[in-house]
Amino acid sequence: MEETIGKATFIPDESHEKRFFFSMSVACAAIAFLGFAPTYWIPLLTGKLTIHPIIHLHGAVFFAWSLFLVRQTWLATTGRLVAHRRNGLIGVTLATAMTIFGLFTAINRMQWAAGLGHAEAGRAFAIVPVSTILFFATTFAAAVVLARQREWHKRLMLVAAISVLDAPIARWFITFLAPAGPLPPGPPPVAVDLGPSLVAFLLMAVAMLFDWRRLGRPHTAYLIGGGAYVLIKVIQVPISTTATWHAVAAWLMTFAV
Repeated sequence: MEETIGKATFIPDESHEKRFFFSMSVACAAIAFLGFAPTYWIPLLTGKLTIHPIIHLHGAVFFAWSLFLVRQTWLATTGRLVAHRRNGLIGVTLATAMTIFGLFTAINRMQWAAGLGHAEAGRAFAIVPVSTILFFATTFAAAVVLARQREWHKRLMLVAAISVLDAPIARWFITFLAPAGPLPPGPPPVAVDLGPSLVAFLLMAVAMLFDWRRLGRPHTAYLIGGGAYVLIKVIQVPISTTATWHAVAAWLMTFAV
């Protein structure tokens, strides 16, 4: 594929680009696994974790998605595009399961907060996981629709993968940056998601820089996806305090399992 930037014509090295996307998928999977290691994987393996089954299902499908993305980018990197396309339905199934269990997990966390006497804070913070999973689902769906437009497809898939990393990155903040002693009971304020989200966005910035160095500009998929990601993370703070959002959160709780 040739791209004209200004008066110069660039012929991108597709093998280098494929390796880049594979490396980014591995980085996303590693962040997801290592981020949850102190609060989920290690307690699970040592038998010290007692949580609602919906959380286990949530963790299973999200981690399966991470491994699936690595597999798909490896197939593309090695030129096995037929197998890559054949596996597409698996990705749709996993993304659908992620959306469903992501929403049920948000509902479960609101129930947990209400049980501690922090129902209002629980409804406010629920905007973080709900907006995150809906952004993921929307971006993933766009990538599927544009599957035949490879440059859009692979970049939107990467944006979708990065968009769900704020949760594992937040665990790093809790593990390594939280003050000594037990954390206060109940959900944190919504604004605490801004730090982990900024770290996650740095991965998108790396992808933009990769395009910029090779093509002279970041791809439009990053500009739209990254811009929407930042906008959502900023406006979720004021929206979380509105009566409208609290009514939506209360309605979601009617689907509790």
